[in-house]
Amino acid sequence: MKTSNHLSFEKILVADEDIPWEIIDDKIQRKIMSYTQELMLVKVAFKKGGIGATHKHPHLQISYVAKGAFEVSIGAESKVLKEGDVYFVPSDVLHGAVCLEEGVLIDVFNPLREDFL
Repeated sequence: MKTSNHLSFEKILVADEDIPWEIIDDKIQRKIMSYTQELMLVKVAFKKGGIGATHKHPHLQISYVAKGAFEVSIGAESKVLKEGDVYFVPSDVLHGAVCLEEGVLIDVFNPLREDFL
């Protein structure tokens, strides 16, 4: 579906099993679950020791720890976050994560990450 304000939607009603995993490396895989121009939700699965390398981007990001434990660094701050915890990344702030226990992050971006498509 296309509208004048949005890129195509991946799905309106999403069944996890219908979205294939994209292999990022031997310890990280992701699924782009749904998106519009303004918003994107991405599910990222990590094996223990997986590293979300330190990086920055202009997008706002909020992430929910759905499973596992991660050492998350945002700017000069670091903290171990576990299932049920959340972190927020402002635009253009260095951030990264190390998976301490096999886990899953649910990342939400505004606007969408075109580099993921």
